[in-house]
Amino acid sequence: MVTSGIIYHVLRLLSMPVDIRNICVLLAPGFSGLTAFASYLITSEMSTSPSAGLLAAAFMGITPGYISRSVAGSYDNEAIAIFLLVFTFYLWIKSVKNGSAMWAALTALFYGYMVSAWGGYVFITNLLPLHAFVLICMGRYSPRLYVSYSTWFALGTLASMQIPFVGFLPVRSSEHMSALGVFGLLQLVAFVEFIRQQVPNRQFQTLLRSLVLLVFVVSVGGLVLLTVSGVIAPWSGRFYSLWDTGYAKIHIPIIASVSEHQPTAWPAFFFDLNLMIWLFPAGVYMCFQHLKDEHVFIVIYAVLASYFAGVMVRLMLTLTPVVCIAAALALSSILDTYLVADKPVEEAQANGHPTGGSSQSALAVVQDSLRSSRAPVKGIYSYVSKISIVSCTVTYLLLFVLHCTWVTSNAYSSPSVVLASRLPDGSQHIIDDYREAYYWLRQNTPEKAKVMSWWDYGYQIGGMADRPTLVDNNTWNNTHIATVGKAMSSREEVSYPILRQHDVDYVLVVFGGLLGYSGDDINKFLWMVRIAEGIWPDEVKERDFFTPRGEYKVDEQATQTMKNSLMYKMSYYNFNSLFPAGQAQDRVRGARMPNEGPTLNTLEEAFTSENWIIRIYKVKDLDNVGRDHASAVAFDKGNKKKKTAKRRGPRVLRTE
Repeated sequence: MVTSGIIYHVLRLLSMPVDIRNICVLLAPGFSGLTAFASYLITSEMSTSPSAGLLAAAFMGITPGYISRSVAGSYDNEAIAIFLLVFTFYLWIKSVKNGSAMWAALTALFYGYMVSAWGGYVFITNLLPLHAFVLICMGRYSPRLYVSYSTWFALGTLASMQIPFVGFLPVRSSEHMSALGVFGLLQLVAFVEFIRQQVPNRQFQTLLRSLVLLVFVVSVGGLVLLTVSGVIAPWSGRFYSLWDTGYAKIHIPIIASVSEHQPTAWPAFFFDLNLMIWLFPAGVYMCFQHLKDEHVFIVIYAVLASYFAGVMVRLMLTLTPVVCIAAALALSSILDTYLVADKPVEEAQANGHPTGGSSQSALAVVQDSLRSSRAPVKGIYSYVSKISIVSCTVTYLLLFVLHCTWVTSNAYSSPSVVLASRLPDGSQHIIDDYREAYYWLRQNTPEKAKVMSWWDYGYQIGGMADRPTLVDNNTWNNTHIATVGKAMSSREEVSYPILRQHDVDYVLVVFGGLLGYSGDDINKFLWMVRIAEGIWPDEVKERDFFTPRGEYKVDEQATQTMKNSLMYKMSYYNFNSLFPAGQAQDRVRGARMPNEGPTLNTLEEAFTSENWIIRIYKVKDLDNVGRDHASAVAFDKGNKKKKTAKRRGPRVLRTE
């Protein structure tokens, strides 16, 4: 948002009155162009071939793995974060190669920008120290590395601490301890190198062993002591979920419930990377052939990013840049090998053949080395092999462009509130239920009417319907989201007091059973139950929603807890009326629904969209609630508790 504001004011200063909405819409495509340029720069540092950088920029510009977050209108943190990630890595490589404090300071500057933009900055925080540590272990310590890392760590840490959200985390959280540890190690190595020049060799080896052992014991002991005492925060749940894919599901269900945090399926790699899947390992292998300091960095980056992209779908973003770089290195090598005509002359000279210093003698050497007096030119330097390989490569590239264009237009270019489908005749059909429902809310409800829905739709309701919501897409308040999960998964007698307590006027649910829309709330329902169970384990139990055989059912075999839940009732209320008697069918779950549908006492249907995807219910006032004994007793209990809490409130405050 700060970046958008700066661009807006700069353009206004230049007398270019651009609407701030247009800047927000075009921010991601604009930064994606800068990302392609950054890919060109970092690849040019890896290879002397000019084609490698151009191919990397072209790959980065069209690959679906990055376009998924850089299409017009994708106004999210990753829109600028991936550019900052790649450009920071480029500046780091330049600083290590040149040993320049200026390049290291620029690295720290863009690192600070990255910290302000995206929580994924921790990837940089740990990757740069790992690169420095591997270089030290390989015996490649140099003053260049010392200057680069020390400058980056000092300035980058200070820059990151200026971000209010981060604060003192760089010196008080376990995720940042690797950077601090390598900084200390680097000072130790520099000190040892200085001592080496002053002390005889035998005494130096004894001193080195003692010093390393002492520093290691003191460092590990100090880290453990500070962590146990609470000075340094332990590893966060998001970090643990990267190493144990089942950790979040058990301990932090709010994280595991997000589809982007699920492990990546194998087809997703081919869907997002396509051609580069088989070029990627070839490019990494070529880095091993040279293995300069910058190639070591690419190898480490490739290994870590491949693992993280496998355990979390969202981290495909961090893998895509290194895949583009490695694929460009491999493909440029192939093209250069088959297109450079003077390669045989260079080989002949290297093998000691006389060239005579003239073009005629060089041509004679080439002719003698590649063909006899009777046979034509053979091998990879013949025109047949060149044309064959180049033609195959161009065909592959054209197919890659075709795939990227298809994926971009069909999977990543449609807004999430407008669903596109195909009719039997192949024509496109637009399903506009979301906008229809939000427009109804905007036009037919009071301005201060509060809407309760699952948190997935909070920002959309706030932005498009202009109505306050009970929870939105900000997932920091786990208890507040669990409250919505409890209301959705409980009986009406329990849910109604919760709705009244939070002044909820309308409840919105997404239901895809009629149309076959699988992203509905019934499919997300178990996550609501799990999140609520984490706060109220005695009141909400996930196993109560499974049949004795452990199945998740919505038909006649559904458990009584499932049928009595508010979510089930709101989803299937009046659903039977759309079908002949006894033939109601849920097309998402392939289930035949019971002959008698659920009834509602505390809510009344206010709106159902054209395709029944969005259903909105109005919370009845107390005077209009169906006065069955159970609901009346439940509400009275909740009301008494509320009054008691109000009476005791001031007394508790005075006691504290």
